[in-house]
Amino acid sequence: MTSMRNIQQLAIRHKKWVILFFIIFYGVGITGMAMEVTRSLFISLVPFTLLSGFAVLLLYHENGFSAETITAFTLVWLIAFLVEAAGVSTGKIFGYYQYDETLGIKLLETPLIIGINWLFLVYVTASIGLHLKLKGIFAALFAAGLMVLYDLVLEQSATILGMWSWQNNQIPMLNYVAWFVLSLGFHLLFQWLKIETKNKIAPWLLGLQFLFFLILYFIFN
Repeated sequence: MTSMRNIQQLAIRHKKWVILFFIIFYGVGITGMAMEVTRSLFISLVPFTLLSGFAVLLLYHENGFSAETITAFTLVWLIAFLVEAAGVSTGKIFGYYQYDETLGIKLLETPLIIGINWLFLVYVTASIGLHLKLKGIFAALFAAGLMVLYDLVLEQSATILGMWSWQNNQIPMLNYVAWFVLSLGFHLLFQWLKIETKNKIAPWLLGLQFLFFLILYFIFN
C-alpha cells in the first residue's frame, strides 16, 4: 500500500509529463491510423489505449478506494456490460448493432472491456462536473449530456475502427436516448453512494480521447 501511495505521489508531481505523454501517445495513434500501411496495427492497439487511460485515471484518484467506491465501480461495470449484452441480443435498447473484433475478448457477444469504458466515462464526466462545482441533479444531467456528446463523436469513427457496426449503417436516435438514460442512472448512483471523483488528470484524458475520435472523423470523411 505504501509503495502504491509513493507511485501516486510521484505521478502527481510529474503530472505535466504524464499529460505530455498522452498528447504524444494520441498524436502518434492518429498518425498511425491515418496511414493505410499502419492502420491495422494501430487499430489492434485500441484496447490497450483504453485500458492504459483507465489505469492512469485510477492512479490519480485522490480519495482512496473505499468499500462504497469499489461497490460503485463494480456496479457500473457490471450493469453496463449486461445492458450492452442485452442490447446486442435484442436490438431493443440502443438499436440493432453488433460488436466487431477490435475491442477484444467477448462474452455474450459483448467485449468485456466495454464495461470499463462506461466506468471510465462516468468517472471522468463526474470529475469534470465536480471541477465546475455542479451539484445534485444538475451535476448528473450535465455529466450525462457530456457523455452523449462524446458518443456523438465516437459513433462516427467506431465503425471504421472495427469497434462495432449498425444495421444498415444507420445510428438510431434510440442509441443516444439510451446513452443519456443509462448515463444519468450511473451518475445518480455515484451521488447516492457519495463517490468522490476528484482527479487532476480526468479532464485531460476525456478531452484527448474526444479530440482523438473527432480528428479521426475528419480524416476518414
